[in-house]
Parts: sequence; structure tokens; C-alpha cells
Amino acid sequence: MEFIADFHIHSKYSRATSRNMEVKSLSAWAKLKGISLMGTGDFTHHLWLEELKHYLEDCANGLYRHNGVNFILTAEVSSIYSKNNRAYRIHNLIFAPSFKTVDKINERLGKIGNLASDGRPILGLDAEELARIVFDIDEDCMVVPGHIWTPWFSLFGSMSGFDRIEDCFGKQTSKIFALETGLSSDPAMNWRLSALDRFTLISNSDSHSPQKIGREANVFDCEMDYKTIRDVLMTKDKKSFFIP
Repeated sequence: MEFIADFHIHSKYSRATSRNMEVKSLSAWAKLKGISLMGTGDFTHHLWLEELKHYLEDCANGLYRHNGVNFILTAEVSSIYSKNNRAYRIHNLIFAPSFKTVDKINERLGKIGNLASDGRPILGLDAEELARIVFDIDEDCMVVPGHIWTPWFSLFGSMSGFDRIEDCFGKQTSKIFALETGLSSDPAMNWRLSALDRFTLISNSDSHSPQKIGREANVFDCEMDYKTIRDVLMTKDKKSFFIP
């Protein structure tokens, strides 16, 4: 089946976001725009997580549903840290297949920093260590570097990022198989860099208001379940996935 997915958004508990970034509004706007699969965003925030658990129905396939719209559990973590005498600021998206996994991730990250401070928490945590923690908890999770060319907060950011993916994720690099182009670049720009050839490129709205969801999105032609979506992204299945 063909469907549109927007994986990266933020809830009303993130800075500079609309109060309408809540489950009911998100599902309503998603239906209006023809988006069948939404990322929840911000699952690290305890109040948002309570709302997600209250409103979302478990589809028993790694996805959840509200008012006819499917949701996948996602969050964004801002890592600000020093490595080799240089400061880095990296944003990473985390995808999880269940609330059980989310609870374990939050328990572990909550020992490192204050998850309640913002929907997108800021942690003094090396991106490689973040990936290790997530994959140790559940190997079916996905870690996707966010908006990879944004100058101040991204993997390749000119002001605070790395020149190579390997330098950022070290021993965890082989487990990273998708990158988010985001609003600072588009797929065609990224395709010019051969070092990215093995990665699947996704693009999302990073929306802070319901009206902006889907401004960038992904189109899949596959079964709508967590495992299939992960497999499509991991294998770079061009017949089942493309960015419009």
C-alpha cells in the first residue's frame, strides 16, 4: 500500500511550538493533508508520553493509531558535548517499536540529564554513546541523524558538526542506515556526496505547528508496520520508498 509519512515533529512541550501540537490536532491535520503515518515526536518528555499512552491505540505491529491516523514513536535528542578538544552540537532522531522500549530509553537517558526540561532534551551525551545506549536497549530501534546540514545542530553542521559520519558515531556507524536531509538541504544535494551513497535519505517537516506537518515528507509503497518500514529504510529499497 502507498502512504505518506512525516516522522519528525515536536509536541507542545518543546520550545517555540504551538499549543495545538497535541494528538487530536495532529491526527486531524494529518487526515486533511493525506498523511497516513506521523511521528509522535518528543517521547522523552513525561507529560507528552502520558498523552501518547492515553490517546494512542496499539496496532500490535510497532505502530499506534488515533482517529484513523497511524503513529510511530519518535523523539529528538540534542547532544552538546566535547570530543577531541572540540565542542559538538548534534541532533538525532530516535525511532522505537513500543512503549516498553521507550520507557527503558527514558529511564536510561533520565539518569544522564533532565528529560522534563523540554520536549527535545539537551544532554551532554556523545552521539556515539547515545546510539550505543539505544541499540543496547532494543536493536530494532533506529537512530537517524537529524537535518544533517543545519549549521549549528547537526552531523555535518559547519559550525558544530563533523566531516565524516564515522567520526561522529564511531563503532556504532554500521548501525546508522538513514539520514534526514531536513530543511537545510534536499536529496538531490546529498546525492552529490558519494560518502552518503549507502544511506537512505529521509525528509520531514520538523513541524512546530499542526499546519506545517507534511511540508516535507516521505512516500512508501509497502506494508504499514514498524518492521517493514525499518527494513525498507535499512535496505534502501527504492521500489518501496521515495521522497516526493
